[in-house]
Amino acid sequence: QLQASGGGSVQPGGSLKLSCAASGRTIETYAMGWFRRVPGRDREFIAAINWSGTSAYYVDSVKGRFTISRDNAMNMVYLQMNSLKPEDTANYYCAAPVRSGDDYYRPSSYGFWGQGTQVTVSS
Repeated sequence: QLQASGGGSVQPGGSLKLSCAASGRTIETYAMGWFRRVPGRDREFIAAINWSGTSAYYVDSVKGRFTISRDNAMNMVYLQMNSLKPEDTANYYCAAPVRSGDDYYRPSSYGFWGQGTQVTVSS
């Protein structure tokens, strides 16, 4: 199971750090990703990290503002979000691939989804 936390309400320009706790299996050999969804719109693949934490993917809209990281010993994945904008408002959730060898940068690799956490950016 995957459980995201750390969401909340923040003013534009603020920061939040999301956490994703994995239970039931180790994520050590799996890529991990973050997605977000706004009601009425398609799910958006925004960030991903390979199993070792040495490579990451970011969608253009969050590059330079968001940072994905992981702690395999703790079975945790994080998303540091800085310089938040109103358009970042969404429900954020983490995901894991079906197979440990799946490419981290392909949204189609992800088949396990967790509970999301809401992020609201508003003045």
